[in-house]
Amino acid sequence: MLLNIMVSKGHVLVITKRHYCDYFSLTEEEKMEAWNMISEIQIWVKEKHSPDGYNIGINISEAAGQTIAHAHIHLIPRYKEDINDPRGGIRHCIENKGYYSTE
Repeated sequence: MLLNIMVSKGHVLVITKRHYCDYFSLTEEEKMEAWNMISEIQIWVKEKHSPDGYNIGINISEAAGQTIAHAHIHLIPRYKEDINDPRGGIRHCIENKGYYSTE
């Protein structure tokens, strides 16, 4: 079965070799290795797809949108005008909570 979860062109998942349900279950060394891999993959994505920006995300538990019970990190390339108003980025995962002011 092929699971297509690509949010945008170049979307990549960094998935741990050993099975853990979530990021907080990883050892400090495994966390560092995952972030190093994100940095390495970003270079490849930049060369291959030339995105204008990125979102990096981790969903932990079903309440946060995790659908695969295996630790992973999303690197999501973003492109100008891929949505009308990208301000707030991932803060908009909870409706009406993304916008805030400094006043």
